[in-house]
Amino acid sequence: MNNPIRPTDDEARNMARGLILNARFAALSYQDPNHDAPMVSRIACVPGPAGQLLSLVSDLSHHTVALDADPRCALLLGEPGDKGDPLTHPRLSLQGRASFVRHQDPDHAALAAHYLSLYPKAKLYIGFGDFRILSFATQRAFLNGGFGKAYTLTPQDLL
Repeated sequence: MNNPIRPTDDEARNMARGLILNARFAALSYQDPNHDAPMVSRIACVPGPAGQLLSLVSDLSHHTVALDADPRCALLLGEPGDKGDPLTHPRLSLQGRASFVRHQDPDHAALAAHYLSLYPKAKLYIGFGDFRILSFATQRAFLNGGFGKAYTLTPQDLL
């Protein structure tokens, strides 16, 4: 069998970057510390000023508690369109680590302003004490650009 992964090229890089730039939500995979099993949640997210993905999460949420215990996680970006086979639409899987920026951290104000510029409705709760910004540091990326278009990308490919 031939390797189904194509050599990474500018078309793949641009497609992946487009999925990140247009992301407003993602599926977040993390390890459930109570059951030692994977779990998935939907989160709101935006592309950060340095190319990283950002989310706003509550300390009360299951995924935040889990990521505090084990910051390894994965994100899935991209949604099927209204027409056609869902598997023909591009999607990007990212493996990485979560880190958190709290209200008292020096970067919080700038990241919060950036987040609000892309997700203004978060103004309702971004100032709550239990909310913090999740910053996702990508370590590996996998792009499925549609039928027969699979690529492995590095973090540098996404910048």
